[in-house]
Amino acid sequence: MSGWRGADLGGSDLQAGFLAEMERALGQPGDAGALTGLVASFDAALVQAASRPDSQARLQDVVTTAATLADRLTDLTRTIQQARMDADDAIAREVADLNDSLQQIDRLNADILAQRSAGRDGTALMDQRQRLVNHVATIVPIREVPRDQDQIALFTTGGAILLEGNPATIGFSPVGVTTADMTLASGGLSGLTLNGQPVPSTGAGGVLAGGTLGAQFAIRDDLSTGLQAQIDALARDLMERFAAPGIDPSLPPGQPGLFTDAGGSFNPLTEAGLAGRLRVNALVDPAQGGALWRVRDGLGAAAPGNIGNSTLLNSLRDALTAPRVPLSGGFSGAGRSAGGLAADVLSHLSGNRQSAESRQSYAAARQSSLADLQAKDGVDSDAEMQMLLQIEHAFSANARVIQTVDDLINRLMEL
Repeated sequence: MSGWRGADLGGSDLQAGFLAEMERALGQPGDAGALTGLVASFDAALVQAASRPDSQARLQDVVTTAATLADRLTDLTRTIQQARMDADDAIAREVADLNDSLQQIDRLNADILAQRSAGRDGTALMDQRQRLVNHVATIVPIREVPRDQDQIALFTTGGAILLEGNPATIGFSPVGVTTADMTLASGGLSGLTLNGQPVPSTGAGGVLAGGTLGAQFAIRDDLSTGLQAQIDALARDLMERFAAPGIDPSLPPGQPGLFTDAGGSFNPLTEAGLAGRLRVNALVDPAQGGALWRVRDGLGAAAPGNIGNSTLLNSLRDALTAPRVPLSGGFSGAGRSAGGLAADVLSHLSGNRQSAESRQSYAAARQSSLADLQAKDGVDSDAEMQMLLQIEHAFSANARVIQTVDDLINRLMEL
């Protein structure tokens, strides 16, 4: 028997749900707080400030919209990392559940053997065992192989032995907190072990891949990290646009522009999690001891300049909208504005969500069809009950006929 179909449906449900949740977090164009809308608001604030560079309110709007955009990227990073922590916790629960279920199936194997040896019916125990097998099949895709004397063995479709004489032991070590730089490859996160030996948890070589367990690993190590890498690339793009030579002549070489990495310059070696550290330069933020006039006159300017000079504000706006090829995040090589890059993040996520939902629908339809076929091969209790009632009615009619014949014979005998 095969349990990979139930595992496929459970896994596709989880992945589609995660991608839909992340799409809602990014927001659709027109939604309040949507990432693309915040980039557009920042762009509009630069245009408005350039038209009235003497207006403190408009300069403040530039700083406010820039800070709101940075805060939104920070919030998205928290959301993604929380999803990774939730997936890590779920993996720990499912591994514990899997180990417990395998132990119970092993004990039921022994109980069924004892019942059979004593000449008693073990059907009830076999039904209980099958329910546990079906539960295991949602966690990992399995194959159930019958053995002599009503025993069974369980193997994953990837080739791992889960139960053959003795149940396997699957190991996993959850972490308390995940950060963007923590990965399975770096050793920051745990993989799976099978009887003490490390095994691939996902991919073509993952002997326990698939099902809800594999889906949680995909969420933790693939889907979420891919999205994090793209919003990190967007944060990097924003930093590099405004720190590029010639944008703000007052900036010393190597100093951050309007956006900073927690106050510092961008370092390619620490890009992971950059979106969660993106901040507006304190030099232009009065709340951090800066001055609004530096948005107009230069972040490195020592004193305010001509209040009617909009040169820098126009340069900042040009930098935001200029086509630029992102250097990370796995995007295509086409140049795009900052707004276009934000739209690409959403588009890529929406495409992944639609693909996941297609797989989910296919898995659900296939599961339903297979369940119908299995029902046809099994016992239809409704049909059996109807047949039993028909037999009962026929028996009653026959009994009445026999009784009538008996009465007639008795009367004839009395004549």
